[in-house]
Amino acid sequence: MAPETPAQGPTPRYFTWDEVAQRSGREKERWLVIDRKVYNISEFVRRHPGGSRVISHYAGQDATDPFVAFHINKGLVRKYMNSLLIGELSPEQPSFEPTKNKELTHEFRELRATVERMGLMKANPVFFLLYLLHILLLDVAAWLTLWFFGTSWVPFLLCSVLLSIVQAQAGWLQHDFGHLSVFGTSKWNHLVHHFVIGHLKGAPASWWNHMHFQHHAKPNCFRKDPDINMHPFFFALGKVLSVELGKQKKKYMPYNYQHKYFFLIGPPALLPVYFQWYIFYFVIKRKKWVDLAWMITFYVRIFLTYVPLLGLKGFLGLFFMVRFLESNWFVWVTQMNHIPMHIDHDRNMDWVSTQLQATCNVHKSAFNDWFSGHLNFQIEHHLFPTMPRHNYHKVAPLVQSLCAKHGIKYQSKPLFSAFADIVHSLKESGQLWLDAYLHQ
Repeated sequence: MAPETPAQGPTPRYFTWDEVAQRSGREKERWLVIDRKVYNISEFVRRHPGGSRVISHYAGQDATDPFVAFHINKGLVRKYMNSLLIGELSPEQPSFEPTKNKELTHEFRELRATVERMGLMKANPVFFLLYLLHILLLDVAAWLTLWFFGTSWVPFLLCSVLLSIVQAQAGWLQHDFGHLSVFGTSKWNHLVHHFVIGHLKGAPASWWNHMHFQHHAKPNCFRKDPDINMHPFFFALGKVLSVELGKQKKKYMPYNYQHKYFFLIGPPALLPVYFQWYIFYFVIKRKKWVDLAWMITFYVRIFLTYVPLLGLKGFLGLFFMVRFLESNWFVWVTQMNHIPMHIDHDRNMDWVSTQLQATCNVHKSAFNDWFSGHLNFQIEHHLFPTMPRHNYHKVAPLVQSLCAKHGIKYQSKPLFSAFADIVHSLKESGQLWLDAYLHQ
């Protein structure tokens, strides 16, 4: 009798990069590649815990490095990915597209492995506990200022400043939990994130996740990074997009004056005029009732705390004063690392190049670290978004060495130079728009 042949499993389907690139979502179908495996995410995008848009931004592309960067429990996530697997890249296909730097990508992945071996992805719980305590103490001090010294202008303004510090610092702290960089499990990070952003700040965690993860996935990429959605209706951003807008003869605003009206509709207005109302629209439209409940606890607490001291009108004055001061702080810090950098359409570059061309650092100091919530290490934060912030300065020399080896510009500047560069870049891009509008 002839020997029995062993049963063979199904033959894997092989794909080329051209086939993957055609499934970028423009024709509804969406594929992406992780570690040479091809996944069909067309239906999954609606169920993706990180949001439908952030994963869709990598449709038609290799997503290996962002997958590693954003997930802290990759083994668990891969179990859910098995149902999405449809095949793999053909053996003759490279591991990623030709638009990406092969050597740089390999060396960054080695750097990532080194960082993990060094324990730099693990948080020091004492750091974050003390950080939370200093916020809570300042919150109590703000109320005690009015209770003890009365409600005249001086204690009123001092209370406003203290509450603004509380709101800004709570903003940086919720950022840590939102990035899953404190606890070892997503569950605990999400729970405390709800408390900090919802109860301490009155904002929805789902809104922050929806916006911020897109920014990290494709920073400064037009129509993929929501942080630059003010182009073109309010500002003409970046050298490429500004010229493009001018050639199209589009003029929603007098962009050649944008470096001046930025001081009116930028820092002072973003939080009190736009965000304050939009967050309620967001949670109600998307039926995020858990977020709404957390937000209500903030408004009930602050209302019951300050109305007995100030009355309703005084309370409203205090509240919008705090939002005004916080807005100026928030905008200058968050925009100093990105607005002066390269802004363009998505060119499907490798992870390191995508992040480095869109980010810059501000010099380390005790004040700069505290004032910016360690976002002065924006480069390291973007390369390793789940890394706890107290380790940024440890990995920075390794990142600088990698950049130097590959001829990538690693920018770090003084704090006030970074602020000034926002205005200078707006003036430059506004002039580029005007030249293109008039002469091209």
